[in-house]
Amino acid sequence: MPKIIFFGKSDVGLKRTNNEDDFVISPELGFCLAADGMGGAAAGELASRFFSETATEVFSGSDRRTGKETLDLVQKVFSFANKRILDHVKESAHHQGMGCTAELVAFSDEGFVLGHIGDSRTYRLRDGRLKQLTQDHSFVQEQIDQGLITPDEARKHHLRNVILRAVGVNDNLALDLLRGKTYSGDLFLLCSDGLTDMIDDSLVHQVLSSAVSLPQKADALIDSAKSAGGDDNITVVLSEVV
Repeated sequence: MPKIIFFGKSDVGLKRTNNEDDFVISPELGFCLAADGMGGAAAGELASRFFSETATEVFSGSDRRTGKETLDLVQKVFSFANKRILDHVKESAHHQGMGCTAELVAFSDEGFVLGHIGDSRTYRLRDGRLKQLTQDHSFVQEQIDQGLITPDEARKHHLRNVILRAVGVNDNLALDLLRGKTYSGDLFLLCSDGLTDMIDDSLVHQVLSSAVSLPQKADALIDSAKSAGGDDNITVVLSEVV
């Protein structure tokens, strides 16, 4: 497995009193994730924590694995977390509607596997070019795809928080999976919508391209989102191939 350095940070933001986001960085197991809970304070925090705990359990003991094994593990995380949340809601009806969006990137000798659902995002900076690897599963993204609104309009749209897919909402989980090679210098950003609703990709590009450490980049992204209003919890997870 290539050498990867990781850093993650989550901030409650300026408008919320609790943080429904969660993240995991696991250098020893070669994966990282960001999850954004929904469904009210306690339920949202619980959903994202269920996802994080499930990932840690599934990846435990799998530090040496093929690309296919890595893909299978990513799928298992989403499937098991989905069932865990649904089972919890059956037993705790007051948590009806809980779930989470999630990004998970896992590395192997053959490259990376990305699992994505919801409107959290994963970006990759390679050779100075920033690419959004995921497509938002949201109402406003559908409107953008149909040419009805612009990305700038989507950021301020009154229905921007309407998510079309999430973990723990339906028995049949529609998961996006992406596989690819990794190259030295690749920098992956996993983030909740508390970042991307506040700042645009040009600023993300500027920060990730700067010649500072991963903790400094994470701080700069979070500070920028808070300077722009900090309407939601903000989570930033960085992984760099060295």
